[in-house]
Amino acid sequence: MESFLVCFRAVAPLFFIMALGYLAQRTGIVPRESVPKLNKIGFRFFIPFTLFYNIYTSDTSHAIQPKLLLFSLFAVLGEYALAVVYVLLTEKDPEKQGVKIQGIYRSNFVLVGLPLASALVEGADLGPVALMVVIIVPLFNALAVITLEVFHGKKPDLGRVLLNIAKNPLIVGSAVGLVFLLTHLRLPVVLESTIRQISPVSNVYMIFLLGAFFRIGGLGRYRKDLIQVTLGRLVVLPGLFLTIAYLLGIRGVGFAGMIGVLGSATAVGSFTMTQEMGGDSELAGDIVVITSLLCIFTLFGWSFLFKTLGAF
Repeated sequence: MESFLVCFRAVAPLFFIMALGYLAQRTGIVPRESVPKLNKIGFRFFIPFTLFYNIYTSDTSHAIQPKLLLFSLFAVLGEYALAVVYVLLTEKDPEKQGVKIQGIYRSNFVLVGLPLASALVEGADLGPVALMVVIIVPLFNALAVITLEVFHGKKPDLGRVLLNIAKNPLIVGSAVGLVFLLTHLRLPVVLESTIRQISPVSNVYMIFLLGAFFRIGGLGRYRKDLIQVTLGRLVVLPGLFLTIAYLLGIRGVGFAGMIGVLGSATAVGSFTMTQEMGGDSELAGDIVVITSLLCIFTLFGWSFLFKTLGAF
């Protein structure tokens, strides 16, 4: 019962915040077409400060966990490889192939991972989870660009991919936080206080916008595709790689963060990137919507299962 209550208290707020976002969209306060622009504010301003602050305030001896970082790299590459094999075997439409691969392997870790880990392991040092961003975000972005370009008949530009990774605000925020952590530099009190107050804003803001992005109508057109992607994103791959993480002895807040990496919905950025680079953007948007809706239940299931097993 205690495990149930811990997991319920962690996941339920995500659902209610998204529900408020959806209500704001339905009442016209936040038009759905404005969500991508509002998302950019969060990704360029709020989340980088959150990542910086979580790393900046971490304990050096606890934040850097090589096993956790190496496993997160292995897990993302493993998910990607399995997604490519599965989609190539089951989907012949090039416009859908890249979109479905991205939908299966690319999770909403940045939006969900930190708040979920914080809620599942109250009072824990979130530095290990924040540092995972340094590994996962560049890998997600690089694989997404390569995939969409290859399946759109283009040759990937490695230089452009690396430049985009280097300019990514999430990477910049994490890298600066890591520099401060390793050198023991401290910010002026006023600036540190400002960042501390900004830091909590990003979680609520981005999850609220995720709800505002929902569009229930029109999902029937891609029913088969959505079932395939959703099962892969929320059930099959989390089941496989979370089990491996547990058997490898990953525990505590790091394991809670892995639930966010492996079990959360498809990243909102996958829809935006598909719009910009080509592919079936309507399918990409519907994947984000349906996985975001259903991940509330699967995240609770995975959290409850591994909480019961003593993973965190």
